[in-house]
Amino acid sequence: MASKALTDATLVNHQDETERESSEFEKNQKRYQDLIASFPHANGWRPKATLIQYGGHWIVQPLLEGWLHAQDFFQARPIDFFVCSYPKSGTTWLKALAFAIANRSCSDHSSNPLLKSNPHDLVHFIEGELSLVPQVDDVANDNGNTLFSTHIPYGLLPESILKSGCKMVYIWRDPKDTFVSMWNIFQKERSDNGPLNTLEESFDKLCQGLSLYGPYLDHVMSYWNAYQENPDQILFLKYETIRADTLPYVKRLAEFMGYGFTAEEEKKGVVEEVVNLCSFETLKNLEANKGEKDREGTEGRECWDKLEVSLSFKLS
Repeated sequence: MASKALTDATLVNHQDETERESSEFEKNQKRYQDLIASFPHANGWRPKATLIQYGGHWIVQPLLEGWLHAQDFFQARPIDFFVCSYPKSGTTWLKALAFAIANRSCSDHSSNPLLKSNPHDLVHFIEGELSLVPQVDDVANDNGNTLFSTHIPYGLLPESILKSGCKMVYIWRDPKDTFVSMWNIFQKERSDNGPLNTLEESFDKLCQGLSLYGPYLDHVMSYWNAYQENPDQILFLKYETIRADTLPYVKRLAEFMGYGFTAEEEKKGVVEEVVNLCSFETLKNLEANKGEKDREGTEGRECWDKLEVSLSFKLS
């Protein structure tokens, strides 16, 4: 009964805070739009998809409005944990792993929220879903880390994150696979911004730094440099390395998050359960993830092969 009361109180506080956050965003949105109008603009990967430069990186307006709002209002706590990445670098998978690790004692395998919800609905982007970010100061704060995610480069994170001492994990991926994955996603999207540029044209844009949250290398290096300076605060992982040998990295991530597996859990195969729950085979077959098509298969490889052939003709 006490547990239900706590849950009800949490929901009420969360709803109140959501209303306040939405109101704050609406009150400030015009100011953000006026500010954004003064920033450099450039054509993106579609004729009408304008990219806006902020802090040396390129972003679309709705996300930049959320980004500015996060810088103004997001208040990080030491117990918070952030999943950070450049888009299409393994974000969904890492969110699932972090959530499964942090919440493995809250439910049995058959009732795990990951079986019914997309990882993006469980670990929210601070610049994309600010109305859903819980800012509850006094409810169950000692129950562990609160999970958030972001694509914001390290040096442009909200000041409260940088000063709070909270931990974060950054995942990066081979840039050619990141590019092909992003291009494929954009190709499948319905958009009023005109047809997507060709693979070659989009690749040229990427090389110029004109991509979502780009330049790509600057984004990766912002977290790499921060990791070199603060290895106790930032875990830096490579997507391909984790895919090749997932289990030890899940154990490493859990330890870093403060949710290390006990000897008894390892003996019972709990680590393997987490890995299997978050596997691509499991996630892609769940109803909640039917719209997630970001899978590394022959399609991406074929696109890159075509691009390599095209580039070789240009250079010959």
